[in-house]
Amino acid sequence: MDLSQTCIVLCRPEESRNIGAVCRAMANSGLSRLRIVGCREEYDDQKVRVLAIHSASIWEAAQFYDSITQATRDCSFVAGTTRRPGKKRKDKLLLPEELAHLATRVPGGAVVFGNERTGLTDAELAECTMGVTIPSHKDFGSLNLSHAVQIIGYALYRAASLHSPGSIPVSMERLDAAVQIIADDLQKIGFFSVTGRDDMERFWRGILARAALSEGECKYMEKIFNKAAGLAQRHRQEE
Repeated sequence: MDLSQTCIVLCRPEESRNIGAVCRAMANSGLSRLRIVGCREEYDDQKVRVLAIHSASIWEAAQFYDSITQATRDCSFVAGTTRRPGKKRKDKLLLPEELAHLATRVPGGAVVFGNERTGLTDAELAECTMGVTIPSHKDFGSLNLSHAVQIIGYALYRAASLHSPGSIPVSMERLDAAVQIIADDLQKIGFFSVTGRDDMERFWRGILARAALSEGECKYMEKIFNKAAGLAQRHRQEE
């Protein structure tokens, strides 16, 4: 597994020093692609470098975005970190080892970490295709941001040293286009009302991201739904 293709995404981090510590944790695990939802100008360059030490190059190459969706458009899956499961926060949460096992089959994914105080909001987690959690004691479940990155990074690094790369999956941008086609076709068939479309799109986005579709598989799935919609339309015309 090539960890150089795996992205660490920090969403709205507050502390410049924490970003520096994250850079060091990433370097320990062979990770180098840092993306931040926020503006570079909001952070103190010197404070970042003090804790980054010899990993400052990760900070220098960091890319900045307005949203998680923009930051992960070219990624194959998007795993949002959270302590709390729930209907709006992903019903099933992967353990770090399970995420690492997935990453051995699906290179080029992203792991998203929320704000130090509040974590990822429900809306931000909804932008991710799956959730991942780090088990901790019930009386003190909150982890330091860089520690969380270190634990996930270590799991990825260990898995990378044991497995060879899998096939190359489509990007989230390509997957989202396929989900739109599937939802359009299901709506033509009358499978759901307009008000149920958002839930259906979230369902397909999550399950297809975990399936790690190749471009050929993606096109074939689109073709299946297009054909089903066409047959349903023809059947109605014949009635």
